[in-house]
Amino acid sequence: MGVEGASSEKYSLLKLVLSGSVPLMLLAGLVAFIIINGTGLRDYVPAPLEELSFERIIFSDTGIDAEVFNSGPEPLTIAHVQIGWFNRTSYQFTIKPNSTIPRLGKATVHIPYPWVEGEPYEIVLITGTGMAFVHEVEIATMTPKVTWSLMGNFAMLGVYVGVIPVFLGLLWIYFLRRIDRSWNDFFMALTLGLLVFLGGDALAEAIELSAQVADVLNGTGIIIIGISMTMLILTAIDKTVSKHRARKNEESKENAISLETKSVLTLAYIIAFSIGIHNLGEGLAIGGAYAIGEVSLGTFLVLGFMIHNITEGVAIVAPLSRSKFSLWHLVLLGLLAGAPTIIGTWIGGFIFSRVWSLLLISIGAGAIFQVVLLIYRQMRLSSIRSNINTIVTYRNVVGFMSGLAVMYATGLFVTA
Repeated sequence: MGVEGASSEKYSLLKLVLSGSVPLMLLAGLVAFIIINGTGLRDYVPAPLEELSFERIIFSDTGIDAEVFNSGPEPLTIAHVQIGWFNRTSYQFTIKPNSTIPRLGKATVHIPYPWVEGEPYEIVLITGTGMAFVHEVEIATMTPKVTWSLMGNFAMLGVYVGVIPVFLGLLWIYFLRRIDRSWNDFFMALTLGLLVFLGGDALAEAIELSAQVADVLNGTGIIIIGISMTMLILTAIDKTVSKHRARKNEESKENAISLETKSVLTLAYIIAFSIGIHNLGEGLAIGGAYAIGEVSLGTFLVLGFMIHNITEGVAIVAPLSRSKFSLWHLVLLGLLAGAPTIIGTWIGGFIFSRVWSLLLISIGAGAIFQVVLLIYRQMRLSSIRSNINTIVTYRNVVGFMSGLAVMYATGLFVTA
């Protein structure tokens, strides 16, 4: 290439860089202008708009700690604290790191108040402009501290709620293998109904939790990111595994039965992973209930989820009902689906965060929705091989509706 050609190439590259950077440079200049000079409307606002979100309330031997988050557009200063229920009284307090909280900043307000176990309290934080932010605690109880004993207790809750019911559900594999092959599509449709209900339940839970997240953090955006990210990642994994399996088949000339077994095993593991993320959300709910002192609610949640989760084992093993595989796969599938409940109880009981909980629940919903698409695709291929060309048969419709009905009926045992 000559000198003239090289110069032309550099000139084209320069034009490309300029055309891409000029709009950004102009935007940066406009932002700087507004930051320096304002919008011209400040004089018409009587007071700065302040927003303060309560992240967590901790009851300890030394008093009450309120972890707060400045979700407003400007810094704010906490100038006064009141506490009580029917009658509020002013009380001394300290703030770390500073009484002035910057935008999107966090602080911990320590109130050395001699609280009483089992009594209700209102915690009122008043800013320098006179705005009051109130948080109600219906029943005061000691916030759990991380100890090996308590971690063990929470872990056992996770075992009761997630691990044992899922493993009991996996035992349905022996029943599914003994029924007539013609019922295979029925139980696949049943699985589809179970998962559609689980996905809808997770999405509803995410939407409810997003209302408790500070507006500035955009709970709806977190849900969209969690669901779409998970579905895209699982799609990529499925495509990669399928390509690898096809290439290996060409090299080793594996028979069709072996390939089908590997395919349904992959699907079973994806289902187990999806249910595991969903069960992590259940663990968050149980750990959080115990952490805020709602022990009776926590007990009912444990019993309800135990009954509810036994159906999840059916969803995992239904695709495997006609395949041969090692017993170790059942063990791994059960742990993958059930063990995250233990992690959820730890997070909910010790370090509960609405934002991270919302993201995890959204990931669970996205994983379940992706599995629904995979099962639908598998049922569709099965119907084409059988020359039916439709999955909307009477048996499949009854199976799907039965899955929804089973999840709804067992869900009635869950009180929250």
